[in-house]
Amino acid sequence: MWNEKCEAMSRDEMTTLQGERLVKTVRRVYDNTPAYRAKMDEIGVKPEDIRSREDLVKLPFTVKTDLRDNYPFGMFACPRTDIVRIHASSGTTGKQTVVGYTRSDLENWSEVVARAYTAAGATKDSVIHISYGYGLFTGGLGAHYGSERVGATTVPVSVGNTKRQIQSLIDFGATMICCTPSYAIHLAETIDEMGIDKSLLKLRSGCFGAEPWTEEMRKQIEAGLNLSAFDIYGLSEIMGPGVAFECPAKKGLHINEDHFIPEILDPDTGLPVPDGDEGELTFTCITKEALPLIRYRTHDIARLIPGKCECGRTLIRMSKPVGRTDDMLIIRGVNVFPSQVESVLLGINGAAGAHFQLVVDRQGSLDTLEIRVEMSPEFFSDEVREIAALERRIRREVESVLGIAAQIRLVEPKSLERTDGKAKRVVDLRKL
Repeated sequence: MWNEKCEAMSRDEMTTLQGERLVKTVRRVYDNTPAYRAKMDEIGVKPEDIRSREDLVKLPFTVKTDLRDNYPFGMFACPRTDIVRIHASSGTTGKQTVVGYTRSDLENWSEVVARAYTAAGATKDSVIHISYGYGLFTGGLGAHYGSERVGATTVPVSVGNTKRQIQSLIDFGATMICCTPSYAIHLAETIDEMGIDKSLLKLRSGCFGAEPWTEEMRKQIEAGLNLSAFDIYGLSEIMGPGVAFECPAKKGLHINEDHFIPEILDPDTGLPVPDGDEGELTFTCITKEALPLIRYRTHDIARLIPGKCECGRTLIRMSKPVGRTDDMLIIRGVNVFPSQVESVLLGINGAAGAHFQLVVDRQGSLDTLEIRVEMSPEFFSDEVREIAALERRIRREVESVLGIAAQIRLVEPKSLERTDGKAKRVVDLRKL
């Protein structure tokens, strides 16, 4: 799926195209999304004030709380009857962030993912093994439709049952795999543990995303699975996987600029930073019909890399995100916010809800989450049996909210570290 017209467009042509699509998008959200109309009216901006790409800075920002406050469909810019797909991801309070797609949105999504796979070497002769989760998570179906758009043979394995996945990789002759980087390492380690001859694998490349990963992890994956590892970036609010992707040069991720306008902003002032500087990555959707977000602040810290790439693409590149401006963690591909844990603990008698700590680590290739919870003083001296019951209840309710399992460790009152009187919420021991 090599779209030379869009992927190798001149900068002047791209700027013009972005401007035309931005003007139409702003008019659409102003006319159809009350939340955007209110935001624009508040700062005195009308659709007719937006005439080109350069006018983007006049528009208000969108943040995740806007999606939460307008849950579930209040940010949509088209009738619900035009929505053919709903996806969702975890939000800051346990309430899901809902995204919708029209048929045209799905076609565009399929194309941008197909571009990523093509850059990673996929063709209609490929067999693509997809180990992202299916369901409300955008990873599985986003990867699936991109694979079918390429014309490859698609193997929708989803997650779990690692040994059977390995057998499928061998039996079906997969040439490309798509999953989280940590799961790719886990697959490689399991193959070694099973004593399987890696020459039985036909893998040549893989697209890995949904969680941060390092160059060291790339080396592990490439050595462990004998393939070339490519990064793919996305977030459900903007589209899902396929917002940006690596080419064979692996010198940054190409952003599909004909669909998404990127900005790099100072996270404190909201103003653009000098070209090449790091800042908060912000996107504006210019082709989406269902949920065309304007200047959406991702909280990812990255920089833009201008100039034509040696692969021939002129799409601007972004660096791998080097951190975040908020307290969100990505654990095994799942967004986790300390506020979600707090909301659970505040409703449980015996837990000091305001005092807890998330300890994230990596054992082998998989992320682990331990939640240390201070017990309330009056509960601390109760029987061991009751303490064990409290631990089980917390574990059950936290897993229900987060969607992933966590180890619960109850600790003495006032034993967790505080800084300036505040609890230290997160300890991330992973070397990302």
